[in-house]
Amino acid sequence: MLDFRHETFLTLSHCGSYTKAAELLHITQPAVSQHIKYLEEFYGCKLIDTSNRKMRLTVQGELLREFAMTVFADSKHFKQNISSINTENLQFSFGATLTIGEYIMPDILSRLLTKYPAMKIHMSVANTQLLLERLNSGELDFVIVEGLFDKSEYDSTLFSLERFIPVCSPESEFAKGEVSFQEITKSRLILRERGSGTREIFENILQKNNYSLHAFEKLIEIGNMAAIKKMVSMGLGITFLFEAASRQEIDRGSLSVIKLSGFSEQREFNFVLLKNSFFRERYMEIFRLLKENFDG
Repeated sequence: MLDFRHETFLTLSHCGSYTKAAELLHITQPAVSQHIKYLEEFYGCKLIDTSNRKMRLTVQGELLREFAMTVFADSKHFKQNISSINTENLQFSFGATLTIGEYIMPDILSRLLTKYPAMKIHMSVANTQLLLERLNSGELDFVIVEGLFDKSEYDSTLFSLERFIPVCSPESEFAKGEVSFQEITKSRLILRERGSGTREIFENILQKNNYSLHAFEKLIEIGNMAAIKKMVSMGLGITFLFEAASRQEIDRGSLSVIKLSGFSEQREFNFVLLKNSFFRERYMEIFRLLKENFDG
């Protein structure tokens, strides 16, 4: 088990400031320095480089950060789950990005809880960056994300491939037949706020096609997917989103898929764990349960 000095090290590596780390841990700044000095003497190497008046982790410091992060997360999980060994009474806490949390997981979790009513499940819905931070801190056992992340830093498994599509009102001129990318730039674009997975994916697609958001004459940012779909259905603009988030509206005719010339995009929904987790097999069993109850 890692001691309190490793917690000091993790806090410092996260916030990047001895002063801030002391505030967060409610200890003095010299105490933070002493904890780091102890660890450097214990491991026999430099963990923090403060040259050039900037604090950064050394290569060894990065290795310790990754190891300590996983150990602390596993410790929290072990304490919470030591009494729940069987599938029937599993308990887990995970995070999902908006599209996954609102439009995919409810059906999956409903089926799971119907089969295993004693299961205890906690799901948090947030953007990819926030969920990964909570995974790193041990607050979440795993996350399922639609956004981009550095796969080299995590253990990830493909959960599903989902179509990313442009939609408009059924009354829009763009619902009548195939159109070009240049044509739709004349429309108002209604988009999620910065930091959302959907927004990030769309901006990457634009870049791949040598466009940017500036190509659109009018742009509105809305933080709520239901509001975006409502505005689009009323003919106030177009949007790009995952098909899973608009399937009901498309089926009942309140939204139409824009047939965009040469446009065909799929993106990954990934099941993400901390690297080298002691509980990997247990988490992958939960992954299999989720997949078995997924209609995608």
